[in-house]
Amino acid sequence: MNKVKVFIAEHNNPWFNLATEDWLFKNFPSDEHILFLWRNSPCIVIGRFQNPWIECNLGAMETDGITLSRRQSGGGAVYQDLGNTNFTFMSPIDSYDVQRNFSIILNAIKRFGIEGVASGRNDLLVDDKKFSGSAFKKNSKKAFHHGTMLINANMGALPLYLTPDKEKLVSKGIRSVASRVTNLSTVEPSITHTALCDAIIEEFFETYQSRVEVEPLRLEDLSKEPTLNETYKEYSSWQWLYGSSPHFSHPISKRFDWGRITFDFTVKKGIIEEVSLSSDALSVEFIEFLQKILPSTPYTKDEIYQRIVTMSKQELPSFLASMALDVANLLQKECI
Repeated sequence: MNKVKVFIAEHNNPWFNLATEDWLFKNFPSDEHILFLWRNSPCIVIGRFQNPWIECNLGAMETDGITLSRRQSGGGAVYQDLGNTNFTFMSPIDSYDVQRNFSIILNAIKRFGIEGVASGRNDLLVDDKKFSGSAFKKNSKKAFHHGTMLINANMGALPLYLTPDKEKLVSKGIRSVASRVTNLSTVEPSITHTALCDAIIEEFFETYQSRVEVEPLRLEDLSKEPTLNETYKEYSSWQWLYGSSPHFSHPISKRFDWGRITFDFTVKKGIIEEVSLSSDALSVEFIEFLQKILPSTPYTKDEIYQRIVTMSKQELPSFLASMALDVANLLQKECI
């Protein structure tokens, strides 16, 4: 008999769910086949090497309370909400089989009368439309395969949070590719998260010819695990979400009463590395001030705003401090 474990998250915190996945992968025996089922409150999950400033409309996300999350695996940015069910398969490296995992999912939806097919390495389709995408990770002993399943996700959210101004940034990161997608509920309205999870679990047990008690993962229980708490802190940190972004540049320009100013920020690992400035403002002192104080500042609107306002009060006369406030307000808006 195969050694198996099945976990279901009973909470919807995306940082905790991604941290739990990482924790399971790193801390559970390498000879077990693990199934983890979970779903998140509204969020954008970006791939390991993606740039949130490129992939996301961060301003709209902040306004609407959409959480930014970053996973360990590669691939593109996805929107998730409670209408999206996530699966994770973990297996010993010598018996890892992506097609077997896909078969479990496809056989599960077949229980609802839905015929799906695998397409390429990553996707599952129904009626030539994608309802599931996958990503993968391996180490020397085991591997995981995780993916999304659209049940009744809010499709209207996709262009709101995943359609930034494409001319605004130039990046070395990996761009997401828009896909034709569909909810499973459009094919079979009765399908739900709970019912689909039950079907996947049954197919998992039948595939491995082994049966165990399903273990619920509760937020209050998980918080008692020190190593998991440390992982959660990492996944919810600014450094992980933004600081691990690839190198990119961001030009910003505006004309004020006192003249035009144009910035071109070079950002690496979420920190301003260089600032190229051009301006027809009369004060050379003001331009030199900005060039001096902005490098090494985290590339967030609040950090940049506070840096300019605080330093201008300390170093500039009042008429230049007023210009600095104009710039601070501009960058607070444009840097997201």
